[in-house]
Amino acid sequence: MRNTHQTLKRAASLYSTSQLRYSASSTLRFQCRLSHARFRSLSLAAGSQVVNSPAPNKYQKPDSFAGRNSLLQATIAADAPRNDWTKEEIREIYQTPLMELVYSASTLHRRFFDPASIQLCTLMNIKTGGCSEDCSYCAQSSRYKTGVKATKISSVDEVLQAAKIAKENGSTRFCMGAAWRDMRGRKTNLKNIKAMVSGVRELGMEACVTLGMIDEHQAAELRDAGLTAYNHNVDTSREYYPSVITTRTYDERLKTIDNVRQAGIHVCSGGILGLGENDTDRVSFLYTVATMESHPESFPINALVPIKGTPLGDASAAKSEIGEPESTVTFHDTVRMVATARLVLPGSVIRLAAGRINLTESEQALCFMAGANAIFTGEKMLTTPCSGWDEDKAMFDRWGLRPMLPDELHGSEKRQHAGTEVGLEQERADAVRMASSSA
Repeated sequence: MRNTHQTLKRAASLYSTSQLRYSASSTLRFQCRLSHARFRSLSLAAGSQVVNSPAPNKYQKPDSFAGRNSLLQATIAADAPRNDWTKEEIREIYQTPLMELVYSASTLHRRFFDPASIQLCTLMNIKTGGCSEDCSYCAQSSRYKTGVKATKISSVDEVLQAAKIAKENGSTRFCMGAAWRDMRGRKTNLKNIKAMVSGVRELGMEACVTLGMIDEHQAAELRDAGLTAYNHNVDTSREYYPSVITTRTYDERLKTIDNVRQAGIHVCSGGILGLGENDTDRVSFLYTVATMESHPESFPINALVPIKGTPLGDASAAKSEIGEPESTVTFHDTVRMVATARLVLPGSVIRLAAGRINLTESEQALCFMAGANAIFTGEKMLTTPCSGWDEDKAMFDRWGLRPMLPDELHGSEKRQHAGTEVGLEQERADAVRMASSSA
């Protein structure tokens, strides 16, 4: 009996050791199974009546993960975007272990889009420099000595020629940017821009502009010219925004976005990583966009490209001189933002914008896996380098990707508005068309 007691005591010690080994590291699962098997063997040899305990579950997760997993599962199962996100929910998703976050985003992405389809966009700077704003990242501000010279607005013919070249190289969206604070007192310029928009649309391309702040009347004029989308980024969180820009308020940005939406133009609004913000700011930034009345049709993600002469560019250079990393944004930050954005903005097109040129091909591929489905391609961004068409075509061939066709976005737009008044109106219009065609 004494030997039996000692045997059981030794077995219990072995099993306890197995549990400690298991909790310490999942890499020791084999040791856990071995110790568990020895425990059962010794118990049987002792002739005991001990009830065999189940082997430790190698898939067991901490309670905190179980809660997060529940939120992820509900998010992945969504069949339409939601606008009632809380910061706490977005934070939970954002903090998910990166591989699981990418997998979850990729799963949802496939329910809203073809994962092999990537929209090609080309951006042209139609009016360079001379902007009165003090955006601390921008080379086009007249307040900084960056070597960028102010120019007059490009001619309509020059812009349309550039659009034709973009189309020949596979781009389906042509974006035009002008370095202005707003459009007040620019009637002649607005007239020319409307001609540019109409011309781009006649080429069979989508037309997008970014012209600073616009009012509801200017938005309506652009809509009537055929404008597809208007870009106006919120840049970062409401809380961190005053550290980056002081000449335009956060609410002024949101007002322009509302003017665009009310005019019936697609909203293109995203932000910039690497401005000095932290993860709390990134969550808050996502919260601003994810709780808009309707989600932006497209969500560009930029990574800061430090430019000498700007406050952020000079700060990066100073860090480099003392051996610190120039940028506060890593690739892991970028892919985490892409994946989280895909989960909270399932119907939006997510664009890799400025800074993509600094990503390796494999890093870009992981971003596509995580839900990015649009890129800027061509000769350059506004004032920074851009990956070229030939380079991107070769990348697409290697990874089995293809340019997105214009009509592929129609289905995503319906999902984007599912359950809303806009969505119901679309459904009614579709029903009328179907009835007319069958009559």
